[in-house]
Amino acid sequence: MKEFNLKPNWFKNAIFYEVLVRGFFDSNSDGTGDIPGIIEKLDYLEWLGIDTLWLLPFYSSPLKDGGYDISDFMTVLPAYGNVSDVERLLEESHSRGIKVVADLVMNHTSDQHPWFIESSSNTTNAKSDFYVWSDDQEQYKDARIIFVDTERSNWTYNENRGQYYWHRFFSHQPDLNYDNPQVVNEMMQVLHFWLERGLDGFRLDAVPYLFEREGTNCENLVETHNLLKVIRKEVDSKYQNKVLLAEANQLPHEVVEYFGDGDECHMSFHFPIMPKMFMSIKKESSEPLRQAIVQTPPIPNGCQWGIFLRNHDELTLEMVTDEERTFMYQAYAADPRARRNVGIGRRLAPLIDNDRRTAELLHSLLLSMPGSPVLYYGDEILMGDNMYLGDRDSVRTPMQWSSDRNGGFSRSDYASLYLPVLMDPVYGYEALNVESQLLNPSSFLQWLRHMLWIRRGNPVFGTGDFESIENDNDAIFSFVRRDPETGTAILCVNNFARTAMPVSLDISAYEGNIARELLGGVVFPRITSVPYVLTLSAYGTFWFDISASGTSMRSQIEEQEVDQQENDLYGGA
Repeated sequence: MKEFNLKPNWFKNAIFYEVLVRGFFDSNSDGTGDIPGIIEKLDYLEWLGIDTLWLLPFYSSPLKDGGYDISDFMTVLPAYGNVSDVERLLEESHSRGIKVVADLVMNHTSDQHPWFIESSSNTTNAKSDFYVWSDDQEQYKDARIIFVDTERSNWTYNENRGQYYWHRFFSHQPDLNYDNPQVVNEMMQVLHFWLERGLDGFRLDAVPYLFEREGTNCENLVETHNLLKVIRKEVDSKYQNKVLLAEANQLPHEVVEYFGDGDECHMSFHFPIMPKMFMSIKKESSEPLRQAIVQTPPIPNGCQWGIFLRNHDELTLEMVTDEERTFMYQAYAADPRARRNVGIGRRLAPLIDNDRRTAELLHSLLLSMPGSPVLYYGDEILMGDNMYLGDRDSVRTPMQWSSDRNGGFSRSDYASLYLPVLMDPVYGYEALNVESQLLNPSSFLQWLRHMLWIRRGNPVFGTGDFESIENDNDAIFSFVRRDPETGTAILCVNNFARTAMPVSLDISAYEGNIARELLGGVVFPRITSVPYVLTLSAYGTFWFDISASGTSMRSQIEEQEVDQQENDLYGGA
C-alpha cells in the first residue's frame, strides 16, 4: 500500500469523526452499513471539514456487543466487506487528507473466538492459558462489576473445562491473559497486520483492565502501563507518527498515567469533562466545568486529550460523585428508560431538548477547550435517538441522509434494517436529514462546518496553552488559548445561562490589542486597562482574536478570497 505521510503530532490539531460502520451508509441494500458505504460518503466528510475517521470495530464478530466481541481480529465482518475494502477506504481517505484510526479491543475477545474455543476445551491444550481461569470465584473480589445492569459476577462457569473464566464486561467476552507472553505476541501481530495496511492508529478499548492482581481493584495496574510502553516502543520503531488513543474511563489523575512520560499512549479521552459540561448547562453555572479543568493534571509534551460531547456508549456517570449522579439523572434522565448501566443512553439533541442554542454553546466549548474534538456521526445534524431499543442501540440508529426511504441510509426493505430508522415527528428522517440541512444556509450543519473551518485556521486551539480568565459572573466561562511563540491569543467567552448575561473581564494583560470576533469577523473595541465589558445572549459564545498586532489576522484581500471560497463551497453543497 502507498505510504501516507503523517506529520509529527498531527493528532493535536485533528478533528475526529466517529463512525459506526453498520449505521453510516448501506452500499449494497442489505440493511446494514458497510465499508464501501463509508467510501461513498467520504466527499461529504471532506466537505464537512473533519480530518480523522474513527471506525468502531469492523472485525468478524457475532455482534452480541456491537462488534466489541471479536471472533477474528484479522478479518472483516462479511456484512461490512473484506480486508480489501478496508485498504480501499484507507487509500480513498488518504487521497482526501483524511486519516483513519480504528478500535482495537485489547481486553477481551468473543467466546466464539477460536482461541477461547480451544482454551475452554480442556486444561492442557496449547491455548489453555490464553484466558484467565480459576477453580472458584474467590479471586479478585475487590474488582467492581462494570455492567451492573446485566452481570452479577466477573466470573462465569464453563462446563467443558469445569472452571470459571474472568470477564470485566459481558459474560460472552472472556478477558485475555496478558501474563502469557503468547497473548502479547498475538496482539502485537494484530497491530502490525492493520498498520501495514495503512491504518493511522488505534483507539485502545478498555485498557485499564488488562491485568489482574489479588488485593487490588484490577484497574490501572503497573503491569498495564509496562505493557503499553512495550506496545508504544514497538509501534514507534516500525511506523512513523501513528497514534495510540487510550479509552480509560477513570479519574483525571489516573487517566494521565496512560500518557506515561510520553512513552505510552499519545492520546487519552477526558471522560470527566463531558458530564461536567452538561451539569453546567442545567445549573446555569460555569463552576462544574471550571472545576473539571482545574482538577486536570498537566500532560507530557507530545500528548493530547480527546474530548467529546457524546459517543456510541451511554453518557457515563462513573466519574462523578453520588450527589452529582443523582442530579444528572433528575436533570437528563427523568424517564428511567433513558438510563443505561451507570449512565444515560441518549444522544446529544434529546439530552438538551433539541435546543439549538445549547448545541451551539456545547460545540463551541468542544472546539475551543484543550484537546482534540471528537464528533459522533449524526450529531452534526442534531440527530435523535430511540431509547426504547435495548442496551446502547438507542444511540446507534441509521444515519439520516435524506427524506427518501429509510432516510437515504439503505434501499433495502424497512424490515431488513439492522435497527429501525427514526420516524418520529421531531427527529424522524423526513424532518431531519443531511440533504435538507445542506440546502439550508442557516442549518446547524452549515453552522458547525463554519466553526470547524475557523478552528482549522487557528492551530492554537489544538496546541496552545489554556489560561483561565477571571470574571464577575458565575454563569460565564472565559479563557484564552495562547501560543507564546507566535503571539496568537484567542479569547473564548461562554454563557451557561438561559438568559442574556453581562460580564466584565480582566484582560488588561492584552492592553492595546484589538478584539476581532472570529465567527463573523467583526472588530470590537480596543482592549484597555479597565475591565472589558460584554453582553452575551442566552447560551451565547464569543471567540475573539486578541493577538498583538493582529498576529493571526488575515489581510482584507485574504478575507475576501476566503469568503468567496466559502460561498462557492456552500453553494456547491
